[in-house]
Parts: sequence; structure tokens; C-alpha cells
Amino acid sequence: MDGKFINLTAENITDEHLCCIIRSKKTHPGVEAKRAWLAARLKEGHVFRKLDIRGCVFIEYAPLETAWVPAAGDNFYYIYCLWVQGAPKGHGYGQALMEYCLEDARAHGRSGVCMLGAAKQKSWLSDQNFAKKYGFQTADKTPDGYELLALSFDGTLPRFTEAAKAQSIESRELTVYYDDQCPYIPQRVEKLREYCAANSVPAQFIHVDTLEQAKSLPCVFNNWAVFYGGKFVTVNQIDCTALERIMKK
Repeated sequence: MDGKFINLTAENITDEHLCCIIRSKKTHPGVEAKRAWLAARLKEGHVFRKLDIRGCVFIEYAPLETAWVPAAGDNFYYIYCLWVQGAPKGHGYGQALMEYCLEDARAHGRSGVCMLGAAKQKSWLSDQNFAKKYGFQTADKTPDGYELLALSFDGTLPRFTEAAKAQSIESRELTVYYDDQCPYIPQRVEKLREYCAANSVPAQFIHVDTLEQAKSLPCVFNNWAVFYGGKFVTVNQIDCTALERIMKK
């Protein structure tokens, strides 16, 4: 395995690309929103580590106490994303990134590492079968099949908040909760807003912009959550075609 890894810092974050959507000169609303969000998180212990190439090879994690997810537990790290895409796949980079995170957790006296999963793999969540090879197991679950996966070093386990397990809201209209953690989100929201306006679909898009708001959400959440008919539907970032399928059910 060849290649140099770098961590984003306050000193280099304005110059480095963010892996998912790579831009050189032309600005991108999602990238800039993510860059601003991430810059504010670095001082909280948030880690963004990537391979120093123009490609998608990175891991992103944070102390669970300051991770923008409705989960709780003493002294864990939470993995938001672990992605290796395209030509770099198959070279051991995912293994190197996961092992860095686990070693970092041990070095800082953490109780373990956790991440969001599901009984059936979701396309916008990191590969849970890969994580299970390292010993990640289900620490908590919701009635509709989402799981909090954890690798515990000391026997303690994290958990979803009670609010997250509700997976329901009073409003029956399309409701999307989102934050700025993923650079794809602004364009997703814009397209869905346009579709709903053009097709008279009642909808509300709720920007999660504080840690407290994220911790109290009525559903599981990695950076995005969709409700329809008062029921939680998915953490996947849907497009207009997927929305049509949801409304037909």
C-alpha cells in the first residue's frame, strides 16, 4: 500500500479538497457549507483523515459527546463516514483508515468506537460488514431496524436516545431534517424543494444547525432523515424519483 495520509487542520482546511465533491477553482455550495461546518468542529476533536490524492479515500469521526447524532454514551468515538471509492479500492486504504481510528481511540483512552448501521445496509451509510470484521456489534436498535454498531474496549456500550427510537412525528407532510456535514445536501434540498413546489407537495425542510438540536432529533440521523405520513422513512439522501416512490406507498 502506497500513499500518504493527512488530517485536516485549522491551518490546511481552506486549501485541501474534501474528497466527496472535488473542486479546484469553481466554488460549490455544498463543499463550502461542509468546510465551514467542519472548521467549527475541529476544535471539538473532530477528525477528517484522507489519502493525499485527488480521490475519495477518507474517514471522518468525532467524540460521541460532540457528534451531531441522537446517540449517547460515555467516552466513545462516532464514525460518520468511511469511504474508499473508485481506483483506490482494493489497496488496503479502508483498513488503514479504520485501524488509525481504533488506535486513536485507544491512545486517547476511549471506551470504544461506534457508527450507525441497519439490519439491511443503507446506501448512504458506511459499509457495516467491513466494520463487523473488526468486531463491531449491535449495541442498540430501533423497532424499524436501524442499529447503533459499536466496538467496545471496556464492555460499556453507547445507545440511541429515547427520542431517536420514536421514529415518528406529528406532522404527516414530507419532512426532511438535514445538516451541513455532507457536501451533497444543499443540492438535494434545492431539488426536492423545487419538486415539491412544482407538484404542490406539502413539505418542510428543517436545517439542523446546533449540537443540541441534533441530539434531540426524533429519529436516527447521520446528516439526513426523511419522514412521510408521520413515519420515519430513511437516512438515505433521496432524489425526486425516490420521493415519488415514497409517496406512492
